Amino acid sequence: MRLHSTSDNKVTADFRTAVKQGLAPDGGLYMPDSLPVLPDTFWVDAGKKDIASVAQHVFDTLLKDDFSDAERKEIVDRAFTFDAPVVSLDDTFHILELFHGPTLAFKDFGARTMAAILSVIAEKEGEKLTIVTATSGDTGAAVAHGFHKTPGVEVFVLYPRGQVSPLQEKQFTTLGDNIIALEVNGTFDDCQRLVKACFSDDQIRAQKQLSTANSINIARLLPQMIYYMHAVSVLIAEKGSGNPIVCSVPSGNFGNLTAGLMAHRMGLPVDRFVAATNCNHVVPDYLEEGEFIPKPSMRTLSNAMDVGNPSNFDRMQSLYNHDHEAMSRDIKGAWFDDFQTQSAIVDIWVKHGYLMDPHTAVGYLGCREYLQEGETGLVLATAHPAKFPESIEKFVPGALETPEQLKRLADRDKKSIPVSAGIESVRDAILRVV
Repeated sequence: MRLHSTSDNKVTADFRTAVKQGLAPDGGLYMPDSLPVLPDTFWVDAGKKDIASVAQHVFDTLLKDDFSDAERKEIVDRAFTFDAPVVSLDDTFHILELFHGPTLAFKDFGARTMAAILSVIAEKEGEKLTIVTATSGDTGAAVAHGFHKTPGVEVFVLYPRGQVSPLQEKQFTTLGDNIIALEVNGTFDDCQRLVKACFSDDQIRAQKQLSTANSINIARLLPQMIYYMHAVSVLIAEKGSGNPIVCSVPSGNFGNLTAGLMAHRMGLPVDRFVAATNCNHVVPDYLEEGEFIPKPSMRTLSNAMDVGNPSNFDRMQSLYNHDHEAMSRDIKGAWFDDFQTQSAIVDIWVKHGYLMDPHTAVGYLGCREYLQEGETGLVLATAHPAKFPESIEKFVPGALETPEQLKRLADRDKKSIPVSAGIESVRDAILRVV
């Protein structure tokens, strides 16, 4: 697969190089030069297969020139070890549960795939890689667990102090070994800025072979296309192809939605997407008004979506050649405040006995706002509600059951390095690790 930078399509790379670099040399994000359209038979067959089989077919199609047959199989076998079931609330609303991985969040798919890819690359090329990533919640846990004890890879997770849930924090600050948590005195946007600053820092680059595991790395997005493909095919198999399908995506840094748009370019049979956000609604504003204006992020119940300047918007613009009208035909924007989010959690529990986390509740609200009669709604459930016990127990007392993997965190000690929101402090922390 050949890729180009969103900043300059003359800056190109093969897939392995793009994954190792994370960011293009000019600071842009890598995008595929082209994406093949899958045949109609694929969408019929995919609904009858498990998600790992769908992943194998897509990876064999996209990465046949980048990895051997054995390497592609190893990547899929390591990454796709859990399911993403579609649960129906009723005949209209369906929930794609993406939280059955080891850290109970959708980012397990992308992080585990990327870890498998970089492990194959590191083993073959014999060089040590340094991953620098920012998290507003779930990314840190997924990346940390995906890369934990991976030979030849060290990981620095930057996260905003006091702005992730205690359980989310423990998921990536208690592992140790090759996982180093940097607790930033700032916001998630500061963390993203610092990750990008690391890539342009001569001192860091002189001593470390850098890459990133945020959704700015193209290796995170390819596996996220898979669950769209599998879920939509399952809906078609169950309901037939007559009803238009609308995918509502809880959105923060917009990697998840971008993956859906890329799948759409490969023929994903959906009518449109909903970009559902909280009070950090710069992309819904763009879709409505045609002007993208980044803003300081605001804290909300759905903290993983507290992003005021989403990185993947550049990729969305690239997909649509900066054509606002074309983008707004495929994507509708919607945003909801904490009170609406809380009300949706309670409402769905009362009506359907189904418990949603705050992010999924925002996605449900977006789907409800834009779904028309005769259409089928697919809401992406991005995290298990047990990751937000303080909120869920307050809104729906007694409804929450804590999974075993979260119970095990209770007695583990947090290990993190406090840093300021300046590159000097982060540089010092990274270079101290040999």
